[in-house]
Amino acid sequence: MKKISSLLSENDLLLVLSLLVGLACGLAAVLLKTGIELMQEGVEGLCSSRGLLMLVFPGIGMFLSMLFVHYIIRDNIGHGVTKVLVAVSKNESRIKAHNMWSSLLSSCVTIGLGGSVGAEAPIVYTGAAIGSNVARKMGLSYKNMTILVGCGAAGAVAGIFKAPMAGVLFTLEILLFNISMSSILPLLLSTVSATVVSYLLLGPTVPFESALAPFEMRNIPFYIVLAVFCALGSLYFTRTTLWLEDRIRNIGSIYLRWFLSALSLGLLIFLFPPLYGEGYGVLSTLLNGQQPSYEGVSVLSGMLDRSWSVPVFFLLVMLLKVFSMSFTNAGGGVGGTFGPTLFVGGIAGFVVARTLNLVLGAGAVHPVPEQNFVLVGMAGMMAGVMQAPMTAIFLIAEISGGYGLLIPLILTSTVSYGLTRMFEKYSIYTKRIANRGELLTHDSDQAVLTLLKTSELIESDFRMVHIDDTLGQLVKAVESSSRNIFPVLDSRNRFQGYVSLEDIRRDMFRRSEYDTLHVYNFMKSAPAYVYVDEKMDSVMHKFEKTGAWNLPVVDAERGYIGFVSKSKIFSAYRSQLKEVSHD
Repeated sequence: MKKISSLLSENDLLLVLSLLVGLACGLAAVLLKTGIELMQEGVEGLCSSRGLLMLVFPGIGMFLSMLFVHYIIRDNIGHGVTKVLVAVSKNESRIKAHNMWSSLLSSCVTIGLGGSVGAEAPIVYTGAAIGSNVARKMGLSYKNMTILVGCGAAGAVAGIFKAPMAGVLFTLEILLFNISMSSILPLLLSTVSATVVSYLLLGPTVPFESALAPFEMRNIPFYIVLAVFCALGSLYFTRTTLWLEDRIRNIGSIYLRWFLSALSLGLLIFLFPPLYGEGYGVLSTLLNGQQPSYEGVSVLSGMLDRSWSVPVFFLLVMLLKVFSMSFTNAGGGVGGTFGPTLFVGGIAGFVVARTLNLVLGAGAVHPVPEQNFVLVGMAGMMAGVMQAPMTAIFLIAEISGGYGLLIPLILTSTVSYGLTRMFEKYSIYTKRIANRGELLTHDSDQAVLTLLKTSELIESDFRMVHIDDTLGQLVKAVESSSRNIFPVLDSRNRFQGYVSLEDIRRDMFRRSEYDTLHVYNFMKSAPAYVYVDEKMDSVMHKFEKTGAWNLPVVDAERGYIGFVSKSKIFSAYRSQLKEVSHD
């Protein structure tokens, strides 16, 4: 590889690496998908009782994953998409090497034994880690390393769904920022190569076989109803998930946390079997116009025998999926919210369609096609929860072959996304890191400010003086300094203010005043203080508000550290802008 890198320019090398990363990510997606299926088949073969399977094995999967992560990996590997966003914004797109396999293995155990989460976020984290580590090994710049991280994520999505266009759009809408058209070529190479691997090893069938009805214009008002329902569901999904996971993680003991989460998850799955595992089998049944039956499996199966109880049953499934997912993740399992979002969206579409059909009556001339609404609901929920409407539209079309439903897919996704954005500015992936001020956006200025670190811009080569020093001592400090600002400290070395060369210019040649005037006679108070860990957008706000050119940097107890200047920030800004601009 080193020989190849010496023969090619970095941009040409990027194209070669994007192809190789795509192949690796496609293989990783196939391994994860196959591993989950084999584990599920093995567990079902061991269990004579379906109830035992649902009650016990999800907790066992969570426990094994928790032990693996806590004692072997010793790192937090949950919420893979969010972790990738943090790596790009805070860690120079560097992801630890173990993430190339640890997320894959732990999520395989979690989901294979019935955890109510999705495999997509772990495979995205795996793909991004492959891209990051390959880029680091080849010595790529931050800009191209970030693109290769995106190639890994895009290849992972394309590989697990056999959806190359969705992989590109996922990366553009959710992960990368300010990317130009020339940078899309590596993404395309990665997604196509990953998809080819997936097709060769898993066969040509789409992930969700469906029996869709032709699109009819008369159903447009019903799709708008579905879009509104998906927007409400998106708000519920995002806010409840984040709130619930935070509450569960406040439990100090990992074993108590696991026990309570496993018990709660087992009971939920026992009552509502569709919550077991990813739930894609349920979606496939609904997409083919059939209704799942849980006779002899759930004590609530009788609800499916009464017409109006059916949408109520599945509405409860939709609402409780958030809880089963959160219990799985917070209790030690490793999985993502991507799959559950698709599941909840599909159930939402079924609930709306079945309710409309019940209202219209059995004798309706044109019943609402429930399988179509299941498919479109997946896109509507995804557009709201992930706030990625383009990804939602093309992913759902690609994984089902439902291109004939592009009009309702676009309509429902757009309306759901727009309504959700009115009440929730950030997606489920970005809300936490946005609250911490660590989110990169498509706004170049904001992206650069997020990447800049105050601690790296501090200048500390200023000659310090004490508040009681005489003018003579101050002049000696001026003689030995190359700067024109002198921070003033007290006897406890706390910052009190500063003296500038301009302030003492008239008096520094009056030797008769050297012993009578002191530093405190010339000292000025700082118009504002900057803290060493302060976010750069807050620092810039202080510069704008005060009109200062230099501001002192102190710690929590006003211990002096140095100064930060506008000129230093502007210089760093220009350098960083070159790095994030993907020409």
